[in-house]
Amino acid sequence: MTAYVIGHITVKDVEKWAEYRNRVPATLAPWGAELMLRGKQIAVLSGRHNHTDAVVIRFPDPHSVESWYNSAAYQELIPLRTQAADMELISYESAI
Repeated sequence: MTAYVIGHITVKDVEKWAEYRNRVPATLAPWGAELMLRGKQIAVLSGRHNHTDAVVIRFPDPHSVESWYNSAAYQELIPLRTQAADMELISYESAI
């Protein structure tokens, strides 16, 4: 079953964020993941949302999400990510 990772992001350091963004795709490739969306918020249509940016990544299955996140390649990027942005990453299993 397809799984998705959705990230809600507020950039703190533009240069470090650019470096992080450029390095993430190489960590996705071994897991068959595809970057579906990187974007800036244009409107909050309902409720509250404190972040300005979002990312959506599609994975073949939930196991691939866990393997990617725990991989040495991605774990190496977490300190850079922490310096670059405030972020919540959430994984979802697709119901369709």
